[in-house]
Amino acid sequence: MSNQPDNIVEVRGLTKHFTRKAALPWGEPGVVRAVDGVSLAIPRGTTVGLVGESGSGKTTFGRALLRLIEPSSGEVVFRGSDGAATDVLAADPGTLRQLRRSMQIVFQDPYHSLNPARTAGEIVAEGLIIHGAGSRADALDAAQAMLRRVGLPDERMRRPPRAFSGGQRQRIALARALVLRPEFIVCDEITSALDVSTQARMLALLAELRAEMNLSLLFISHDLHTVAKVSDHVHVMHYGRIVEEGAPARIFGEPAEEYTRVLVAALPASSPVRRRFRRTRFARES
Repeated sequence: MSNQPDNIVEVRGLTKHFTRKAALPWGEPGVVRAVDGVSLAIPRGTTVGLVGESGSGKTTFGRALLRLIEPSSGEVVFRGSDGAATDVLAADPGTLRQLRRSMQIVFQDPYHSLNPARTAGEIVAEGLIIHGAGSRADALDAAQAMLRRVGLPDERMRRPPRAFSGGQRQRIALARALVLRPEFIVCDEITSALDVSTQARMLALLAELRAEMNLSLLFISHDLHTVAKVSDHVHVMHYGRIVEEGAPARIFGEPAEEYTRVLVAALPASSPVRRRFRRTRFARES
């Protein structure tokens, strides 16, 4: 893979293997290759989609990239806006702590990823307090401003997560990531638990914030329509490996790999992605 300065993240040969217990007492333990030698680059200011069915290794890849779980092997290079390149997997605890401000994640389940004993304001302010970015009062003021930016009114700041809807909780999770002013965010299935109209509003907000804050995103989802809509480039993952990559129009309009064709063909006939695939196939066969 080329080492281009416009790539904010470069992943080379990332693997994460888990040991699986033997099915029988006398059996041999096995190895689950959740992520098996994945390499990809994320250009600065873009959204790279990672799509595949459940169990393909997408979430494990996103967490291993950020070292929320320790990879088995590989290399992850983060290049900040100052041009300095950092090997994430070789970073010492102090360096990794600093990287956390620049590399954030929004988890799939906003309810279980938010502390039920804290208010929305405290949850969003926590990262600033941990990183020593001003006083507690300053952190709460910044949290209030960010919650307001993601569409939650000021009076909601003192309420706990249980007082919010699923879409509102996801906005709190997004505010928690954004308040540190990161350059790169992993979005892990952030719309999968939301209804269609709430999904649309969340994606519109994410697009606004990406442009406003010059964010680079890794957008992980099993939803082909969403990935096709938000991504500049798409990687298709199957059994821990990238089987195909390219622009969304090419990946979903004229997929080269059988696995990708099966994913697209499984979409409802009314899906915009499915219609695009059918039109392209018809033109090719004619």
